Amino acid sequence: MGLNGRSPNEVLLAIDAGNSKTDVAVVGVDGSVLGAARGGGFQPPVVGVEAALDGLAETVGRAASEAGLPLAFAHVSACLANADLPVEEAALTSALKARGWSPSVQVYNDTFAILRAGLDEPRGVAVVCGAGINCVGMLPDGRTARFPAIGKISGDWGGGSGLAEEALWFAARAEDGRGEPTALARTLPAHFGLETMYALIEALHLGLVPFERRHELTPVLFRTSAEGDAVARSLVHRLAEEVVALSAVALGRLGLLDEEAPVMLGGSVLAARHPQLDDHIARLLAVKAPKAVVGVVTSPPVLGAALLALDEVAAGPEAAARLREHYA
Repeated sequence: MGLNGRSPNEVLLAIDAGNSKTDVAVVGVDGSVLGAARGGGFQPPVVGVEAALDGLAETVGRAASEAGLPLAFAHVSACLANADLPVEEAALTSALKARGWSPSVQVYNDTFAILRAGLDEPRGVAVVCGAGINCVGMLPDGRTARFPAIGKISGDWGGGSGLAEEALWFAARAEDGRGEPTALARTLPAHFGLETMYALIEALHLGLVPFERRHELTPVLFRTSAEGDAVARSLVHRLAEEVVALSAVALGRLGLLDEEAPVMLGGSVLAARHPQLDDHIARLLAVKAPKAVVGVVTSPPVLGAALLALDEVAAGPEAAARLREHYA
């Protein structure tokens, strides 16, 4: 037996590791949360797999310490950013097994954590739009639907960063006369206290406005659209079209297109509940997937990672309910 009277086969490890932050939970098979910790982002493409796992190990260690338990678990459910392709999931699975935390490890793309957090059972589709955009779907028998979600080379459009870039493009062309007029030429620079798009272009190019602040322009785009600007509205509508296209394809791959099934929306852009975006998604989805039931995920993704761990050990509905109550 380990500390606190629990043996390792009664304890699960849930990891939700995004680009900017990591949440870890040590969970009993009864759904009780025994320990938790938060750490920095998980970015193997930037620092390398082993360095990224070293950072993850520090966070896992703090969660286990809070639980008063050793680093030994019946199963590890890890929902990881940058695990975009099956080959990357396989490599990360091997690397996590080598850490010796558990012989049973399942790695998912982090979008699956948001999907599972929003579902009562692992059946449905989720579209996540934060800095980027992605869509996944799953069925109780383990089948999934997914996209590479690497960017333009994999056919992606949208996400907060992509929307900001599109808004800048249209605003720049509006100001110099190459494109149609849009209020974005005024509202985007005004956000940074500047008077013209030229001034904003210069500030971005010279680093006077840090690159990472570009994401602040996405809410400006939505506000400009809500004020009636046609160009801004066209970008909002195009995002809705992307969300619906992803949803319909994923539902079709899982055989759920002609039956009632949840489509969960998550990520900072979709969870913000912009009325124009929500309304257009609903209208388009009613045509392409009329039986889809739209919901918004507001629960923390680590809940989804923990539910996936409970699914793996067939813990049952009472454990899932206890876990959900903890994160309510």
